[in-house]
Amino acid sequence: MSHSDANPNKPSHQLGLDPLADRFNSALSCETNKPDFKELDLGSPVSPLRTHVSKAASSSSSSSGSLSGKHGANALPPKRSDSHSGELSGSSEGSPTAAESARSTRPRPGHARSNSGGGTPLIYSAPNSVTSPPTNLLPSGNICPSGRIGKPMATRNPSRSDVLGSGTGNYGHGSIMRGKTLADASHTLTGNIHTAGATVMVKKGMTSTDPDEVKRIGNEQYKRGNFADALGLYDRAIAMSPDSAACRSNRAAALIGLGRLTEAVRECEEALQLDPAFARAHQRLASLHLRLGQVDSARRHLFSAHIPDTSELQKLQIVEKHLSRCADARKIGDWKSVLREGDAAIAAGVDSSPQLFASRAEALLKLHQLVEADSAVSSLPKFEPSPPCSHSKFFGMLCDSFPFFVKAQVEMALGRFENALAAAERAAQIDPRNSEVVTVLSSVRMVARARARGNDLFNSGKFLDACMAYGEGLKYDPSNPVLYCNRAACRYKLGQWERSVEDCNEALRIMPNYRKALLRRAASNDKLERWVDSVKDYEVLRKELPGDKEVAEALFHAQVALRKSRGEEVYNMKFGGEVEEISGMDPFMAAISSPGVSVVHFMVPSNPQCEQISPFVDGLCLKYPSLNFLKVNVDKNPTLAKGENVRIVPTFKIYKDGTRVKEVICPSHQVLEHSVRHYSF
Repeated sequence: MSHSDANPNKPSHQLGLDPLADRFNSALSCETNKPDFKELDLGSPVSPLRTHVSKAASSSSSSSGSLSGKHGANALPPKRSDSHSGELSGSSEGSPTAAESARSTRPRPGHARSNSGGGTPLIYSAPNSVTSPPTNLLPSGNICPSGRIGKPMATRNPSRSDVLGSGTGNYGHGSIMRGKTLADASHTLTGNIHTAGATVMVKKGMTSTDPDEVKRIGNEQYKRGNFADALGLYDRAIAMSPDSAACRSNRAAALIGLGRLTEAVRECEEALQLDPAFARAHQRLASLHLRLGQVDSARRHLFSAHIPDTSELQKLQIVEKHLSRCADARKIGDWKSVLREGDAAIAAGVDSSPQLFASRAEALLKLHQLVEADSAVSSLPKFEPSPPCSHSKFFGMLCDSFPFFVKAQVEMALGRFENALAAAERAAQIDPRNSEVVTVLSSVRMVARARARGNDLFNSGKFLDACMAYGEGLKYDPSNPVLYCNRAACRYKLGQWERSVEDCNEALRIMPNYRKALLRRAASNDKLERWVDSVKDYEVLRKELPGDKEVAEALFHAQVALRKSRGEEVYNMKFGGEVEEISGMDPFMAAISSPGVSVVHFMVPSNPQCEQISPFVDGLCLKYPSLNFLKVNVDKNPTLAKGENVRIVPTFKIYKDGTRVKEVICPSHQVLEHSVRHYSF
């Protein structure tokens, strides 16, 4: 995810930093007596900035498609008897896996010779013959209940047991399957037989001209969990018998199994048009509306059945309670309670409501958990627009409008103003009279206009006017971190570093992981010579972006400036470069005592392992430029090697401010880089 500020053409990997040659801004320089420090030119206030969560590009929610939902024990009503022949029973609908479980206990064809235990394999004892194991012969690994081992057969003691596989299905003439029991082989064979049988049944149903037969085969496929095949068969049955409410209801059940809830709703409604008193269609529709969070519709259909299902009624009452509490908490801005009650409603059965999931995103946004809010908006269940005559509402807003209303707010908070404007306009098209929707649309328009004007002024070098433009946008959206960060960039350019830090603090209060705000605050603290605060921010950025050379260099110079400000003696400092060869004890002690971290490679050029790892060390020197990489030829410096107790090469020692903190001997590339990376922060 990138925070698109004012310059969309800047690559996100630069974090808003210009190349090193452009990062020194002499026009703002008032630092004759300052420590030796290289200033970063922060460039445009709105160049993209990556966050620690990688996300797909956000776009407006689709207004078409099917809802993704789960089917489980509560997805369909329990079995009720009615006059609709061929209608699926409630038990099989609610738990297709139960039918599979029951089917697994049936006798397997062709395996009648298995003993009653069902788990002991047949033993291959002689060519072309199969016998059950004798009573005094135990399979390997079994323990007698009495604790005594039965005496094995004297006539045969094979080194390994051979189990007869399924082969062609003729025992005694099949293939020997090594490592598998007959039960495994027969299970595979049985599965294949069932699959082949199901295929034959489906083909038979698709060619039958009897709608009752087609429906019966469709029911059988549904019970097996083959929802796609069942759906095709129900389609054929409907084509032959378009006035059958039972077929429509069964088709809805198959759609539920496939997670296509919105289509299932339409099928139940079609069934009720054919037969308004069809109890099972009312029950299914009640269950569907409950999963979609439409409690009023769920209640209406639940009581339209002959006898309301007790479990569904109880579930409905629990959901109504949590949704009511959620709405009350939203009115007073208690966003933690909104989250808690919304999650409880989802757990109670509202697992496919775009509106309820959108309310979670709104609560996360108000709690300044922007990354989580963005993720919640991106994962909203897809939904289709309601009919124009529908007036169902969610939190006082037309249901279809609410997800776009929330999306507009999240997009604006993250600086994606074009997406925010599109979502707000879509919400207003659906519900133009709602005051909340009208307010958000007006706010998004004013903020987007102010941001665009501020960007143009900043790019023209009119930093004071740009600062005022961003401030105007904050009047309409006081919690927009992007506008605060943009204004901080203007104030940095104007030399108002204290106020720039204040704006960055506000942006980071709203979005704690806002990298660009961290970078601008660190740069402003550099100007104010607040080196401790500067180093702290650069270290956070360095951990999140270990491969970013510009951040590493900024951290290095801030660390040097901090040491100078403390009166520490700093000399022979450099950033990056090549691995430096050290000869003699005095240069070695001076090098490892310099500020920062030094990685010393004790080596012998002719040693094969040293030759192999040296190019990798050169690569680490370029990858971690803030570290000081040194190498010592042990053959040329035996006294130094003895003093450092180096007996095996290659040996690596890591020193921090003159103190050894790590030693690794003959490491792999992965181990060495892990150690180097750990001490680079």
